[in-house]
Amino acid sequence: MQHIYIIGSKGIPARYGGYETFVEKLTAGQKSLDIKYHVASRRDNTELSQENDVFEYNGAEIFSIDVPNIGPAQAIAYDIKALQWAIKNAKDIEAEAPIFYILAARIGPFMGKYVKQIHALGGTYLINPDGHEWKRAKWPLPVRKYWKVSEKGMVKHADLVVCDNRKIEEYIQDEYGTFKPNTTFIAYGTDTKPSSLSKSDSTVKNWFHEKNIQENNYYLIVGRFVPENNYETMIREFMKSDSKKDLVIITNVEKNKYYQQLLQSTGFDKDGRIKFGGTVYNQPLLRYIRENAFSYIHGHEVGGTNPSLLESLSSTQLNLLVDVGFNRDVAHDAAIYWIKKDGHLANAINKADQYTKEQLLINSDRAKQIIADEYTWDSIIDKYEVLFG
Repeated sequence: MQHIYIIGSKGIPARYGGYETFVEKLTAGQKSLDIKYHVASRRDNTELSQENDVFEYNGAEIFSIDVPNIGPAQAIAYDIKALQWAIKNAKDIEAEAPIFYILAARIGPFMGKYVKQIHALGGTYLINPDGHEWKRAKWPLPVRKYWKVSEKGMVKHADLVVCDNRKIEEYIQDEYGTFKPNTTFIAYGTDTKPSSLSKSDSTVKNWFHEKNIQENNYYLIVGRFVPENNYETMIREFMKSDSKKDLVIITNVEKNKYYQQLLQSTGFDKDGRIKFGGTVYNQPLLRYIRENAFSYIHGHEVGGTNPSLLESLSSTQLNLLVDVGFNRDVAHDAAIYWIKKDGHLANAINKADQYTKEQLLINSDRAKQIIADEYTWDSIIDKYEVLFG
């Protein structure tokens, strides 16, 4: 039996999040009978974690970790405690050649010590560095500096760096070439099934009525409401555009200082086209909203392969993406790209509004083909099982 210890997600059953969804899909879709997953879960993640130290879910062993409330250092403490538990468990069960797969690069300064313990067990340490956490504006400068130092330590000690985007793999090879890192590319996945809801469902009718929007008559943004996702540029440029359609933003702005800052800097409340739709946790409804958007606008620029981008390529007919390597690596020629220069996105929106039905259909088919070829969960699970096997 190949024992795989997964550390760094908040755990499963999944609350919404990229790593959590990945672990949920990986364990639920398991095909190999020769793999046993052990997954760290924060004690506060779900009721199951709160009530049990160890429990089974999706055939995986889930181990609950208590995390002190110490601000940004909380995630560091969680990963260290989870890794300590995993190493002890591998020893206790005498796991043969266990694999420790750490999601996110948060504990670099401590990894040297733990890698020695992993190698003493005959084990292997894998890291998925995600995107450029050290570029996220939400972190104060000292925290961003720590994330960069930590990334370096995680890569330096890794037996293998698993990158979910080819541009991240290039970055790791360029930035840390002195360590001669061993890297591989395995993408993130996305669901491809259409929404189970239709226009006549009360859930759909109520939501669209409440938000005062019509199908195929809105541009859509979905994502965390943080500066590095370029909300200011997207809102300001949409206000400059000639579009008669709405801009619907699905995000959580409750008690968000950034929302007030944007309100002051853009005055978006004076533009009736701009509509904040709150969060939508109902996944069939969110899928329906994506499928019936005229176009999706994507401003994420510091991640690797962003889950929201994959979802939009698989469901929305036209995508307007900020022009960074991560996004081009995924969408290729199945999107309109924009830069943050004044007027550029506004012009792209005006251009999109002029697309014919034929152009929209061609673009949609191209995007869906990219997803089918590279980004289905089924194919991602196959690649991981080959890697772990």
